[in-house]
Amino acid sequence: MTEGPETGKRRADRAALIIAAGMLVLAAVVAWDASRLGGAASYARIGPQTVPYVIAACLFGLGIWTGIAALRGDFPEREHQEFGPVLWIVGALIAQLVLLKTAGFSIATGVMFGLVATGLGGKPLWISVPIGIILALLVFFIFAWGLALHLPAGPIENAIGAIVKGTPA
Repeated sequence: MTEGPETGKRRADRAALIIAAGMLVLAAVVAWDASRLGGAASYARIGPQTVPYVIAACLFGLGIWTGIAALRGDFPEREHQEFGPVLWIVGALIAQLVLLKTAGFSIATGVMFGLVATGLGGKPLWISVPIGIILALLVFFIFAWGLALHLPAGPIENAIGAIVKGTPA
């Protein structure tokens, strides 16, 4: 936070005000949704609406408290935020979501691994993506053969599975 030029007081924390507003909006949404639930309360007058109303009340209280603290400038000054790594990680998650159905688990997860590693200052993409694909392949086959769980298979998984089973790919 910075101090005002004439008063020496700290300004209102805009980020905390946005978070407070978000909590108040979320409290209103939860309360509205709870009001639409059936009110089949038992003899103790506790029904399916009770817990959502308690959560909405807590969110409302926390939103008010955060807003007051933000207006007073009670939050400590935060360090400068680096958005580069965050953008790499968000891009990695989007890439995995886009590639998962078409390229399969191993390629999608390998690309995600490479993008996250690069964003966090690791090896370049041409090194980290193949490493990620190899690690993801190991995870795929542990899940597929060891645990009998089905992950989205792509060309690499299908080719290796065909080789292991002895059928042409």
